[in-house]
Amino acid sequence: MIKQSAYGTEPWRLVENRLDLDLLAQSESIFALSNGHIGLRGNLDEGDPHGLPGSYLNSFYEVRPLPYAEAGYGFPDDGQNVINVTNGKIIRLLVDDEPFDIRYGTLHSHERVLDMKAGTLTRTVEWSSPAGARVKVTSVRLVSLTQRAIAAVNYTVEAVGAKLRLVLQSEIVANEELPQRSKDPRVAAVMENPLVSEEHQCTNDTGPARAILVHKTRASGLRIAAAMSHVITGPEKMATRIESYPDLGRLTIAAEVGAGEKVQLVKFIGYGWSSQRSKPAVVDQVSAALAAAHLTGWDGLLAEQRAYLDAFWEGADVEVEGDTEIQQAVRFGLFHILQAGARAEHRPIAAKGLTGTGYDGHTFWDTETFVLPVLMYTHPSAAADALRWRHLTLNEARRHAAQLGLDGAAFAWRTIHGEECSGYWPAGTAAFHINADIADAVARYLDATEDAEFEREVALELLVETARLWRSLGQHNAAGNFRIEGVTGPDEYSAVKDNNIYTNLMAQRNLACAADLAVKLPDEAGRLGVTTEEVASWRDAAAAMYIPFDDRLGVHQQHEGFTDYARWDFKNTGQDHYPLLLHFPYFQLYRKQVVKQADLVLAMYMRPDAFTPEQKARNFAYYEPLTVRDSSLSACTQGVMAAEVGQLDLAHDYLAEAALMDLRDVEHNTSDGVHMASLAGSWMALVAGFGGMRAGAGLLAFSPRLPGGIARICFRLRYRGRKLRITIGPDQALYELLDGKALEIIHHGKEFKLTKKSVELDIPPATAGPRPEQPPGRMPYNRSS
Repeated sequence: MIKQSAYGTEPWRLVENRLDLDLLAQSESIFALSNGHIGLRGNLDEGDPHGLPGSYLNSFYEVRPLPYAEAGYGFPDDGQNVINVTNGKIIRLLVDDEPFDIRYGTLHSHERVLDMKAGTLTRTVEWSSPAGARVKVTSVRLVSLTQRAIAAVNYTVEAVGAKLRLVLQSEIVANEELPQRSKDPRVAAVMENPLVSEEHQCTNDTGPARAILVHKTRASGLRIAAAMSHVITGPEKMATRIESYPDLGRLTIAAEVGAGEKVQLVKFIGYGWSSQRSKPAVVDQVSAALAAAHLTGWDGLLAEQRAYLDAFWEGADVEVEGDTEIQQAVRFGLFHILQAGARAEHRPIAAKGLTGTGYDGHTFWDTETFVLPVLMYTHPSAAADALRWRHLTLNEARRHAAQLGLDGAAFAWRTIHGEECSGYWPAGTAAFHINADIADAVARYLDATEDAEFEREVALELLVETARLWRSLGQHNAAGNFRIEGVTGPDEYSAVKDNNIYTNLMAQRNLACAADLAVKLPDEAGRLGVTTEEVASWRDAAAAMYIPFDDRLGVHQQHEGFTDYARWDFKNTGQDHYPLLLHFPYFQLYRKQVVKQADLVLAMYMRPDAFTPEQKARNFAYYEPLTVRDSSLSACTQGVMAAEVGQLDLAHDYLAEAALMDLRDVEHNTSDGVHMASLAGSWMALVAGFGGMRAGAGLLAFSPRLPGGIARICFRLRYRGRKLRITIGPDQALYELLDGKALEIIHHGKEFKLTKKSVELDIPPATAGPRPEQPPGRMPYNRSS
């Protein structure tokens, strides 16, 4: 059983009403704020205590060498790590000369609230110093969704019961000391003092007190400017001082405050970075950002934030009746996904977003497969930005393919800037399916938006270069089958195998989509060197794609020969030996029937046209007892397919595991950042699972059914310039077109036209066999209990 959430179950707010220092690192990830450009972990204002200090800028990284016991040709030489940049969150407080520190004195109350409608983190504290001086501290923090370079804090201190002398110290700090992390390979390497000071300045002569620090990374050569400015309101007797040093800018405010009186500090924080611009340019950039923030003011920033989020929720909200915890969790997931991509603007969305340093801040295939589909139907411009970033890395992908002796483009398995950063090639470079995942996201985005400009400028070239990769990676055998050998699928416990079914099916779709678009855009394709013969070769390969199937068992094979392997000894594997990758050699994992995460099952969701309903049911029943879910990517996929094959209560269990991955710290590593793909998975499990949504060829299809533990689901989405709302009850589904032109919809296989007049249709009952078993001790949390 997974532990209870510490954040209540309010539908629009996460409320922590008691500070638990043992959960501090986890809560810092949960309460992180971001806009896709700036990310601030939910550290306490005063900086101490902390689990992991964190302030991040998208794609601001340092390079480090990748050591090998035995190097090989084509192995990457360097890794890339997201780094903790200049911290602008810190506001320290002294009360009659004693530091405000919740570990000392008396903590009367402590509450933090993440408001997903307002886009703010609010903290309210009442504390008495060891000498008995009592204060009430209130801070409200935001990272602006409308002013990309700006974060802000409204910090108020009130004297309670007596006159006090207060000193506030507002700081920007570079090269903070970071705690040592675990040996888990999913955790980031610690890089000490990655920033070299280039300039520091402060001023209080005209306008608000301001400080600026400029630094540069030692190896990657990236320059960052961080700045702060302030608006101060307080008693008449108050003094201020601003100072700066190479790694520190500080504004000090001293005030004598009577009982019930307050000191209020509004702090604006600006960030800018560049690999090319000069020091004066980045200084001017953050100075201009601060000027714009001052013009808007604190109340204006709050109003802009609320308006932005209101517009988002209008076309993205999901309502769940009957499970209050899931209701909160799915909105939490959507909020973090929006934060990760809203203002990324041609930058990647990392596996942890900008909430922590897990996986070194890298982006993987799960962005295209899990996160972008959510954004396509809720905030499509953010999905386009992420795919445009992939397009910007195309030249590096071409170089990588050439180094591997292949045509086209081979995108990096894990990266920040585009270069391959995986030091373990069987679970990195060999996972070529990432190229088909990118192509699939391109095709899905085009279907969801009809974005003609993107189609010409980005989509065609991405599809062409990935199709060329598959044509050179695979080969026709004597029987005429097109085979793709020596690759790794989504299941990292089955590496370097022949004809992974997920890879083959996704490559098949990639080849077909490239051929179709090249025919549609012949002039643009011609400029890329595409010939009629090449298009024909793509179609031939797609038509002849080999799909492994075990006739004896009547199930598809995850890869050729998989069902001939011995099964893993689940019975004698203790609970303390999961995840298996931390306790057993890969050699043993690679030659047994054990599945880290949904692979074939994911193929059935991504390529539903390639399987009959009977095959889906048999495959699902066969692979459930083999899948240990040692990856946060698995539960949501298993939930979607469980719903499709009629295992609705099991689907509810998997939905809970995916949705509560971070709120309940299911995998015990939320401290390193939230799991973006699993958060997206909660939307998938509800919309694609219980809603049964599938999209393609300009059609939206739904096959809705609810489990017994959920009374109603209502979700909104955007599709081809329209806004829709679908409400699902136990027996009927209601379809509403909120905005846009009429649209053809499929409901449980029957097509109808949706106009401004809503349509209510009956839901046929589900049919399913016995509930399949999972590996011993790996059953999902039983939601019905």
